[in-house]
This record gives sequence, structure tokens and C-alpha cells, in this order.
Amino acid sequence: MKLIGMLDSPYVRRVAISLKSLDIPFEHASVSVFRHFAQFQQINPVVKAPTLVLDNGEVLMDSTLIIDYLEALSGPDRSLMPAPLDQRLRSLRLIGLALAACEKSVQIYYERTLRPAEKQHEPWLERVGGQLLAAYSALEQELDKQPLKMDGSIGQDGITLAVAWSFSNLVVPDQVSDAQFPKIRAFTAYAEQLPAFISTPIT
Repeated sequence: MKLIGMLDSPYVRRVAISLKSLDIPFEHASVSVFRHFAQFQQINPVVKAPTLVLDNGEVLMDSTLIIDYLEALSGPDRSLMPAPLDQRLRSLRLIGLALAACEKSVQIYYERTLRPAEKQHEPWLERVGGQLLAAYSALEQELDKQPLKMDGSIGQDGITLAVAWSFSNLVVPDQVSDAQFPKIRAFTAYAEQLPAFISTPIT
């Protein structure tokens, strides 16, 4: 199978790290939805990253749906999600908050870089910035109540959280603070030293 997209996308990077964590062989093609639009369109007419091209030619998109397929492909014994319902619920909550942080970081970045300065809407930026901080504040509270394990392994909640924090620090560093979110920072520092992360650099 082949993963299409740039690793500076948190969604592409999340899938790539999940593939490696599940020990699923794949090729990676660094195709940009901006710089290589026509090339990407030939692979997936919707031009959405990440795109996963399966060995039979079928095309999947959206990181969460791709990972759901990878989980089914791998089977429950190799899952990155906990089986007990209460633990799974917490993991889903962490993943949802981290994905919200990714979404808000993308919105701020696009507003700043794709829209002319004179047309940027400050009230919108303030609103989205508030949502970004709310997502990370909730994540910090969750880690304060129950830290994620740092024992050489990582689950989907940890993958998504670390990918989100590294991405926000890359594209909107003025919006996030290590001092404000020390537990998120510490866990991300741990995750970024794992082999699956080191071999999947954000840039």
C-alpha cells in the first residue's frame, strides 16, 4: 500500500506513525495538495491528504477512517486502542481533543498564510485561537488526572496527541506555550524519541 501526502500534515504523519506502530509495510509518496495538485488529483480526484492507496487499487482518505481500516487489518491483538470500554472511552476523548487542536491550528495557519493580510478577520482568529487553547487545556487536565504511559510503547491517543502538539509548535508557535502545557510537552518529547516518530520527521 502507498500513503500519499506530506509529513508536515499532522493527519498524514499520524497515519504514517500508526502504520509503523502496527508493523504494516507501506510506501510513502510526498505529494503536496498545493504544489502537486494535478499529480495528487490523478491519485485521488478529491485531493485530500492523507490518501491511502491499497494494494488492490482502492483509495481511502481521512486519517481516522484510514486508521480504522488499519486496525481491522491488523486485528485486535495488535491494536493501538485499549479494549476495555472505560479505557477506550478515555482514549477516544484524548484523540478527539488532539484532532480538534490540529484542526484549529490548520485554520489559523491557513488564515494567516493563504488570505491577504488586509482580509484576515481578527475576531475569527481570536475565536479559533480560543478553541485551540481550550483543546490543549482539556488535554493537559486529562494528563494531570491520568498520565499516559512512557514505557517505550505508545497507543493511538499518545500518537495523536504528540503529533498535534508538534504540529501546533511548527505552524502556530505563538499560540501554544510549553510553560502552560508542561505535561503535553513532556509526553511529546518522549514520543518524538520513539523509533516510529524519529523515522517520520515532521519536516
